[in-house]
Amino acid sequence: MKNRQNWLERIERAWKIRNVIWLHGVRRAGKTMLCKSVPGIDYFDCELPRTRGAIEDHQEFLDSVKGRTIALDEIHRISDPAGLLKIAADHYPGVRIIATGSSTLQASARFRDTLTGRKSEIWLTPMCAADLADFGIPDLGRRLLRGGLPGFFLDDSTPGTGMEEWMESFWARDVLELFRLERRRSFLTFLELLFTASGGIFEASRYSAPCGISHSTVANYLDALDTTRVVHVVRPFTSRRTDEIVSAPRVYGMDTGFVCHFKGWTGLRPEDAGILWEHYVLNEIHAVTQSRKVHYWRDKRGHEVDFILASPGALPVALECKLKAGAFDAGGLAAFRNRYPDGENWVAASDVDRPYARRIKGMRVAFMGLPAMASRLAVR
Repeated sequence: MKNRQNWLERIERAWKIRNVIWLHGVRRAGKTMLCKSVPGIDYFDCELPRTRGAIEDHQEFLDSVKGRTIALDEIHRISDPAGLLKIAADHYPGVRIIATGSSTLQASARFRDTLTGRKSEIWLTPMCAADLADFGIPDLGRRLLRGGLPGFFLDDSTPGTGMEEWMESFWARDVLELFRLERRRSFLTFLELLFTASGGIFEASRYSAPCGISHSTVANYLDALDTTRVVHVVRPFTSRRTDEIVSAPRVYGMDTGFVCHFKGWTGLRPEDAGILWEHYVLNEIHAVTQSRKVHYWRDKRGHEVDFILASPGALPVALECKLKAGAFDAGGLAAFRNRYPDGENWVAASDVDRPYARRIKGMRVAFMGLPAMASRLAVR
């Protein structure tokens, strides 16, 4: 079993705030193994009928685990998961709980409303830079090609093996239950096309005919995928100037392995690695900040900045993603800073071991690898 120390430390910090943690992430992100690796934890698999029976009387069960640290895996399988966690949060502060379950539970209004202010949330993203070190396989090419779901990353079979099965399971166990969408083939075709075009500007009209669905259905499908974090909708940063893109989002697939699979890439060519690196940087931002508040910027002349990190009361950070630092072109960044002059400028590059800064076109630009970027994000 691999100890993902970065995530274990995050769990310990979360327990110092609240005794209930909701651990969520896409299927096969490694939630079960992470739960089992928490030191001193008692693990309960709620898929098992005997476990569900033991938990049915919530108060009796919580009395039996007083003072213990427990994992309730697949908690959505019990009859009233929100009720159990509410009782634990309100009346059993000495019981430390980490619960996992389907995105169907995470997205339900009852779950959110009942546990507002009573739980900490941890989003287990696909493997980040710290995970590569913890797994002892600091192989960026492998991570980009096979993706960041541990089972796929560690598998030595042909890249992409098992991903079609993952898609079918996602449809059957998440989409149907939560969204009650019909037309399985149309939905899966839409998702495949999104992975194929991942990182590009989204235009709904491109998907209606190939999927055989209306524009409104395209919007519904995209919302379902964004809610379950299988894709990430990155919206433009704008002050609604007439020369800026103000509404068209970019859509990124949640994992580079799936992007490679649906693009038909079974090997990593240099010309393919750039867009995959951009996905990996986005994943790092999500993992560290636990937030999806990321934007991109583009003007109508074609100047663009990969990501803009903006939060209330803070100056926007402009972030460019370059596999090699020497490939950085400051044209897009200069156009952005001509409109928004204040804020830091970062370039995340895979070949930068020690951060450094240069003045380019009158701007201070900081070059860094992902570990340094993660450190900066953590203190923002």
